[in-house]
Amino acid sequence: MNIQDLVGGNAVFLALAILIIIAIFKAVRIVPQSEKFVVERFGRLRAVLGPGINFTVPFLDRVAHKITILERQLPTASQDAITADNVLVKVETSVFYRITEPEKTVYRIRDVDGAIATTVAGIVRSEIGKLELDQVQSNRAQLIERVRDQVTAMVDDWGVEVTRAEILDVNLDEQTRAAMLQQLNAERARRAQVMEAEGKKRSVELAADADLYSAEQAAKARRVTADAEAYATGVIAVAIKENGLEAAQFQVALKQVEALQAVASGQGKQTILVPANALEAFGDAFKMLKGRV
Repeated sequence: MNIQDLVGGNAVFLALAILIIIAIFKAVRIVPQSEKFVVERFGRLRAVLGPGINFTVPFLDRVAHKITILERQLPTASQDAITADNVLVKVETSVFYRITEPEKTVYRIRDVDGAIATTVAGIVRSEIGKLELDQVQSNRAQLIERVRDQVTAMVDDWGVEVTRAEILDVNLDEQTRAAMLQQLNAERARRAQVMEAEGKKRSVELAADADLYSAEQAAKARRVTADAEAYATGVIAVAIKENGLEAAQFQVALKQVEALQAVASGQGKQTILVPANALEAFGDAFKMLKGRV
């Protein structure tokens, strides 16, 4: 065996060894945790390789697409919409999604980002068109939930999961802003007038209640006085019935004495005119009292 035959035989084995090594490298596919590989065989879908070590048929299978499965965010989009009360608003939206089935994303849609953005814009316009401006501002959470549900249902055929769909802001033009500010000021003025009227009404009600309470108390006082006078009159009537006319004369004389005492108790210098029969009233009172004792 000459040197040429030896070198030729080793070249064959060397080429075969190199081919085997290349086949092994072609057969073994290491997929990162954040990606999935779409494998084709003769132009047709063969398999979807998940993270880790995977084996393919060398020279027949090829990795046609490397799809990241991380969550993505579409650029913030702004679109015009008209509410149910014909107010033009500019809505800013943001969408987060991730690819769950790469084979659908690769073979069913060409530009998944553009398709999702267009879908979100159409759904937002449709949902805002069902609501008035006040409802759009006050029911933001419900509006976002409806938009997210509809977007999720529509992109399911593309192998995409919408994780979040947010309405960041609802802007108005300057004329609408001015009109809303004027309406807000008018509403505040109306509320102030209503509160002032309610305060005056409450004040009148309290004053009426106070007058009513005062009248009730005065009536009660008059009733007590009348009851006392009735009781005194009854006592006098019983005394007259039992003692005759002398008891009545005694009461009259006693009243005269009390009246003179009240006149005499006045302050300052004053002239007091005493009736001529005043002394006789004192005498009669003492006589009756002495006779009663």
